[in-house]
Amino acid sequence: EDSVIDLVRTATYIHQIPTAIDMIQDAHEKGYETSANIMAISKVREEELDHGLVLLAESDVDVIYLVDSFGAFYPEQIRRLTDKYMNIATKYNKKIGIHAHNNQQLAFANTIEAVSNGVSLLDATVSGMGRGAGNCYMESLLAFLRNPRYNLVPVMDFVQKYIQAEKDKGSIWGYDIPYLLSGVLNSHPSSAIKFVNSKRNDYSRFYQELLDLE
Repeated sequence: EDSVIDLVRTATYIHQIPTAIDMIQDAHEKGYETSANIMAISKVREEELDHGLVLLAESDVDVIYLVDSFGAFYPEQIRRLTDKYMNIATKYNKKIGIHAHNNQQLAFANTIEAVSNGVSLLDATVSGMGRGAGNCYMESLLAFLRNPRYNLVPVMDFVQKYIQAEKDKGSIWGYDIPYLLSGVLNSHPSSAIKFVNSKRNDYSRFYQELLDLE
């Protein structure tokens, strides 16, 4: 009860779920809230995902996250997946969250699609800060929710004071053509990150490189 941490999140690939459940159980027994992120589900077969969701739902995890690891999903796919996750949540009394990546500039759209379908935990970062293409913009999400409990002004002050300073120092994140291409092709963003870091701008060649990897 003296910990500064409330919730422990376990990120897992589909084949690692049994090990993830052991970690979740350990955190649960220590009194933490727990959540599980199944990563790279855009690469997972439907029956594998169904089985993995049931395994997690039967554990002590509090929240199961729908994760768009590669920023590859469109809102209609999020809607279908949300239905799947929410059916599990209802059956096993779990909460569902969403963690969206912004490769195709759809992190915000996919997040509000999920919340309209009953998802209750919404991941967002200030100015979308995150690896590569980043995540859902907190400013956009707070403005959309129009909840009187949420105050947009401190976020704006934070952006003014810290985010611009971080960018001035050379920190780079957010939507760019290489991340768009990796998202469209449902590809891990590591190659796009390497492209950006090397200051390349031969986008057509990079696109062909990604196609050759498929």
